[in-house]
Amino acid sequence: MAVAVTALIFFSCQKNGRDFSQIPSGEATSAFRMDPNLEKLLKNSDIEEVFIQSTINLDPKTGNITLPLFKGQHKGQTVWYIVTEASDKKNAARLGVNFAPKMANALGTAAVQHARLINGTKSHPAASGLSSKNAVLDFDGTVDFSPQRIVVPGPDGFPPARFQAGAVGDAKYSPMVTFGDGVVLNASHVANASGLHDAVISIDYNKRQVTLDQFFGFYEDQKILYLHQEGSIELVAAIEGSTFAPNLNAAPLLGSDAETSARSAIIPIVNGERGVNNPNRQGLQSALLGEGDPLNVTQEEPGDDDYTPIWDIHLVVWTDAAINAGKRRLLTDHEMIADLFQKGLLVSGTPNSGVANPSLKGLVALGAISNCPISAIFEKVE
Repeated sequence: MAVAVTALIFFSCQKNGRDFSQIPSGEATSAFRMDPNLEKLLKNSDIEEVFIQSTINLDPKTGNITLPLFKGQHKGQTVWYIVTEASDKKNAARLGVNFAPKMANALGTAAVQHARLINGTKSHPAASGLSSKNAVLDFDGTVDFSPQRIVVPGPDGFPPARFQAGAVGDAKYSPMVTFGDGVVLNASHVANASGLHDAVISIDYNKRQVTLDQFFGFYEDQKILYLHQEGSIELVAAIEGSTFAPNLNAAPLLGSDAETSARSAIIPIVNGERGVNNPNRQGLQSALLGEGDPLNVTQEEPGDDDYTPIWDIHLVVWTDAAINAGKRRLLTDHEMIADLFQKGLLVSGTPNSGVANPSLKGLVALGAISNCPISAIFEKVE
């Protein structure tokens, strides 16, 4: 991707002109058990757990993650994708990815595209089929990675003065995919003949590996790392450096973390404190001004029964009264945010639109999704 920006933003990537007709075929490598070398490396870090067991490498300082790269096709043209979640335990274990049962609630909607397995094992196509030699997924939809990503910060960073997504899914594209067997995989496209996903740091087609940028965030007072793969509205996709995939918005249920929902909440703070070296720095304004990741807060983590990477965005804003009273601080837990919202120190970023989420004491959902698989969690700092 090429990125046109007038100020520092999250990261940038250059357009790739690789001739995909020269990429060799072969078996997609996927380590279903964590690599012993990675396990040894992480023991000397402050990472408590790596959730995506197929991870090949993870840098705790930068957050960059290396994952297996799978080969697919769309209308006879090669596409490359990653797998980060499966909706059933058996396939999640076989693939070494997060178990996300709530993704299955999106079956039958435009949020899940269809694919067919070519030259794969038919008995368990969602897992062993992908690891079979020469197995290829034939997708209904894919991504145009050629647009120029544009994010021009506004006077306060967020909202941006101008934005344009650097990748756009076609009419049938969604990262969630099914073979019609009742299993849903989260299989984001990261490369094809049109270029690369904006999060790609490096890609090795021979080794079948791709290294991707991640964001730092929080879950229940612990620092986490998560990928940023798709956004269902262009504003989100442009800011994150992800693929604009509007079909994701068909996933049920807006403003709900219920068992029947495919969603769970992610909470970006709009106007947290600023300053690169400020330990309380946080927020979209700060991020778009080039100070660092927005440090969003998630409602669930992998291993929870309600975990899903299909994050329902809930913007929150510190009130002027809270700021003037010196009550603004780093927010690291969704229940803390809900309590502050109930006390009136925080307000919804979209109070007049969206749906109030009862699991967050009425905090309003924006009406947009961010597909952000959580890869790791750090040890809690007491």
